[in-house]
Amino acid sequence: MRSLIGSHDILLVTIDTLRYDVAAELAAAGRTPELAGVLPGGRWERRHSPASFTYAAHHAFFAGFLPTPASPGVHDRRYAAAFPGSESSGPDTWVFDAADLPTALAVEGYHTLCLGGVGFFNRRGALGSVLPGLFAEAHWEPSFGVTAPDCLGAQLDRLAGSIDAVPAGQPLFTFLNVAALHQPNRHYLPGAAADGRDSHAAALEYTDGRLGRLFSLVRGRGRPVFTIICSDHGTAYGEDGHTGHRFGHEVVWTVPYAEFVLTPRAS
Repeated sequence: MRSLIGSHDILLVTIDTLRYDVAAELAAAGRTPELAGVLPGGRWERRHSPASFTYAAHHAFFAGFLPTPASPGVHDRRYAAAFPGSESSGPDTWVFDAADLPTALAVEGYHTLCLGGVGFFNRRGALGSVLPGLFAEAHWEPSFGVTAPDCLGAQLDRLAGSIDAVPAGQPLFTFLNVAALHQPNRHYLPGAAADGRDSHAAALEYTDGRLGRLFSLVRGRGRPVFTIICSDHGTAYGEDGHTGHRFGHEVVWTVPYAEFVLTPRAS
């Protein structure tokens, strides 16, 4: 990633609460065509999250601790906040002196933009202001949140206006937290009385249906876009008696991950 700083826009999308098993099954079944068009080989990479809930996971992500590949061994990180004793920085790791990615990118001239989704980005109190407070520009409104059926569509409406205001020559870092998969998600499955694995899958299909617009918006600036899409954690729907997340279980720790470069859209 070191070689991309300045020449590429950067897009980080967290599909909040997305389970790896559901994401992999839908990709294999052809139920997420927009993602299939960008995922390397049409498949998600299986990784482990550094945390079991949104707030902790995103603090780790912004410091350079993205989900770790599930295979054994030392895996070089894409970017890293400098600290003594780090053993996972390689030749292409972008190491910065700031404590977090948005601050470091701002030093490099990037406009940093946050479009929050779940409550830890809602700016309604001190706790909900910490993560968005890292960015030069941050937005949240109820239509972006977990109970809004077209939450991603509303975020993209806001993104369109924000992108238009960024000077063409200035690099852009866009962070987008998608709330649709987080409970409650039963409204994405007609007739569902409760959240479950099927409504979780339906929420991912909804999200996939909006991603084409997202990719078109960020590609429209005429710059290549280094893109990371992942989940911050999964969630349980009754496995071993568990419901929800913020505990250690395979369906919580195991998350989907992908990275790729979106080419500029032809004018």
